[in-house]
Amino acid sequence: MESPEHGGDDLVKLYGSQIEDQMRIEAQKRIDSNHDKDELARLRALSLIELIETNNPDTIPALMSRLGTVRAALDGHGGGLILTSWEILEKTPPTKLLSLVIDLDGACVSCGAAPGTLKGIQDDLLMDAEVERVRFSSEMLEWFDEIQKEFVLKFGEVTFI
Repeated sequence: MESPEHGGDDLVKLYGSQIEDQMRIEAQKRIDSNHDKDELARLRALSLIELIETNNPDTIPALMSRLGTVRAALDGHGGGLILTSWEILEKTPPTKLLSLVIDLDGACVSCGAAPGTLKGIQDDLLMDAEVERVRFSSEMLEWFDEIQKEFVLKFGEVTFI
């Protein structure tokens, strides 16, 4: 028989899972209401490497189109991505992969939720087959007070350069 403590843990996990599902659904509704699905599909189909190599104005929209639920938070708070720098890594067999350095703009600059936002951006961009590495501009650390800075460096699971 399960102890009440273990049953409580299961209940917390169940509620947490349900909340995550609801947040994902709500975020997708917001994204769908603010963006044309056909345009997002077009942007997702574009090669990030080709866009970046040609300095194409669709680069940032294409990066944004690859974001999942974190996109709703960026949109809702007037934030966006800035591509600070990039590098094309040559892999074998002859394969090109991107290493990106990202910064944020808009209200995201000083948001206390930025550590979670950064992790979400990183994870979503790493799901793209052309992206090998995502790092963030160390200038962002200046936005945070000492507690936030310590937290993001210790627990943020992202790299700053």
